[in-house]
Amino acid sequence: MPRLRTLLVLGRVSNLPTVWSNCLAGWWLGGHRETRHLPFLFIGVTLLYVGGMYLNDAFDANFDRQHRHERPIPRGEIALPMVWKLSLLWITLGLASLFWIGDATGIFGIALVVCILLYDALHKLVTFSPLFMGACRFFVYPVAASLGGGEPGWAIWCGLALAFYVIGLSFLARRESARGPVQYWPLIFLPAPIVLAFFMNAGEYRRSAGILSVVFGLWVLRCLRSYLWSEDRQIGRTVSGLLAGIVFVDWLAVADAPRNLGLVFLALFGLAILFQRFVPAT
Repeated sequence: MPRLRTLLVLGRVSNLPTVWSNCLAGWWLGGHRETRHLPFLFIGVTLLYVGGMYLNDAFDANFDRQHRHERPIPRGEIALPMVWKLSLLWITLGLASLFWIGDATGIFGIALVVCILLYDALHKLVTFSPLFMGACRFFVYPVAASLGGGEPGWAIWCGLALAFYVIGLSFLARRESARGPVQYWPLIFLPAPIVLAFFMNAGEYRRSAGILSVVFGLWVLRCLRSYLWSEDRQIGRTVSGLLAGIVFVDWLAVADAPRNLGLVFLALFGLAILFQRFVPAT
């Protein structure tokens, strides 16, 4: 059991429900016609995410030994060479799963892997590395939409809105290991999904999009409370909440979906919050 927990912590598996909601939203926006290969989509993207998180810790091993002693590698719970091997194994299996679906899905998967590698290798070296993290989440939408069988237009736009949101929370997350004044400018990225939902939903769908926008906005404000209006800033808590809020971003992207699908997003949000009680999200 201790070894299992180590593997779960390395993979930040508490964020997996947000990855699954990305897949679900991208597939729906892409036309949601093909269902036979959905399991391969979820398995493939899950493995790429977990592999990317393992790779993240492998690249950060020296930094974590100095600043984040609670991580598995500096605690001696797993050897660094093993983390490298497992990360490459998960990424290889994830890509194989996406290519099993089709060439288009696999090619988008390669683009996703490139973004993962760039982020993991450079995020401690360059200040604009959150752009790579946003790109990672963005490419999940085209990957999933390629399975849908329809036009990918809205998947691209909604993927960009998701990317802006992730860029904002990623810039906030960079403050977790550093001290300094409150930074307000990353907050401008967070409302991007609401802005897009206002333009993309019309008629009967505008009401549901409006309700979801309010729910999403209230959740973001709740998460920011411990960052903006608390004497003892808890950036990790803020970022963890915003990460769970990715499910709301995905739900807002498919505001025209049937109510049953909305219940799935609600369940995924609940799982994200529940998982964070056992495995840290950051």
